[in-house]
Amino acid sequence: MSLSTITALSPLDGRYAPKLAALRPIMSEHGYMHRRVQVEVAWFIALSDAGFAEFKPLTTGARAYLLGLVKNFSEADAAAIKEIEKTTNHDVKAVEYWIKSKFEARPELEKASEFVHFACTSEDINNTSHALQLRSGRDQVVLPGLDRIVLKLREMAHAFAEVPMLSRTHGQTASPTTVGKEMANVVMRLQTACDRIASVKIMGKMNGAVGNYNAHLSAWPDFDWEAFSKKVIETPEPLGLGLTFQPYSIQIEPHDYMAELFDAVARANTILIDLSRDIWGYVSLGYFKQRLKAGEIGSSTMPHKVNPIDFENAEGNLGLANALLKHLSEKLPISRWQRDLTDSTVLRNMGVALGYATLAYASLLTGLNKLEINEEALAEDLDASWEVLAEPIQTVMRRFGVQGAYEKLKEVTRGKTVTAEALHGLIASLEIPQAEKDRLLAMTPGSYVGKAAELARRV
Repeated sequence: MSLSTITALSPLDGRYAPKLAALRPIMSEHGYMHRRVQVEVAWFIALSDAGFAEFKPLTTGARAYLLGLVKNFSEADAAAIKEIEKTTNHDVKAVEYWIKSKFEARPELEKASEFVHFACTSEDINNTSHALQLRSGRDQVVLPGLDRIVLKLREMAHAFAEVPMLSRTHGQTASPTTVGKEMANVVMRLQTACDRIASVKIMGKMNGAVGNYNAHLSAWPDFDWEAFSKKVIETPEPLGLGLTFQPYSIQIEPHDYMAELFDAVARANTILIDLSRDIWGYVSLGYFKQRLKAGEIGSSTMPHKVNPIDFENAEGNLGLANALLKHLSEKLPISRWQRDLTDSTVLRNMGVALGYATLAYASLLTGLNKLEINEEALAEDLDASWEVLAEPIQTVMRRFGVQGAYEKLKEVTRGKTVTAEALHGLIASLEIPQAEKDRLLAMTPGSYVGKAAELARRV
């Protein structure tokens, strides 16, 4: 059976493949190899500039050629490395051999070929490559996906700032809010989560087999290898990697920053699960309608149905993403002694975790863009819930010292169908200033929204 979107084991590369086109070049095996080539080339060029008599600075032409290997890295190049790996049975060594093969007929580079992967352990290349992948995945795919949701929710917050909506605390009717204010709540939560994702420092180390520069110092004992490594890691691309230097490690970078990043993404995802479930509920109540597309079918047997499938898909895929992200953040910072291999296979699933999250963001945004407000349903719900005005009435009663205010309203409203007439009768009997009576009598469930509209417009 040949591999295709129909035969793919993972739905990310099958059913949903077109929706993950932006992430695939970054987080795939191809993306991993590409970054390994980038790291090897950056290290090689930096070594030529280190001042060693045995490795003179590379010419402008040689530098341009090497950087071109990175810039123009193709699927054919990745396939060639995989072919070499069949012999080496070692993926990093295969990258090293592929780079050296590109030195053929170039005397300047052939002469310096033993400085490819010089003094490096495989993890010097792998950890920095993973860091480059994660930075690109975060900055080019994950955060833009979340930002699009934030922008849509902010748009909804402003558009529906003054549309009143009945709240439901514990599933029961409660003090009204506005549709816009509920969207604004999520905007603020999600923006904070995005800021935390963006603030995680992406770390890298290049310090040898157990983090002590052992091999490096055996070659040049008087050279400041730590400063050199820091420079390569922190110098901006393309001559460096543009990462944050990790000064202490075992053979592997500790992965604590990865755990922090994955936890931060999972936190954003949890907020979106909360949103997906709430929107699903609002659609069920009729607060929102969903725009139809010609030819779409909601149910195979019930023609009237327009199911909130985008929010359901988002919720399901966010759950999958978080399950993987949780395992990544719990497992990766743990390594037996100076290194075991359990992190290696787990790290190859970073793209899967981010893939499910990316897929969920797209589904959620699609769902949000289909929504149409149903102000009639919102108004009907409010008009059937006059009991929510028990709160302002008893609060005003307390202001003017009416004894037992809460208890009196409880007796009138709890477990009963409350009408406007019943509340107005109670208000008329209160011993409070007439101006306050008039204000309460003019109040409706739809007007009792506090600062909701202002808060929504301000977000």
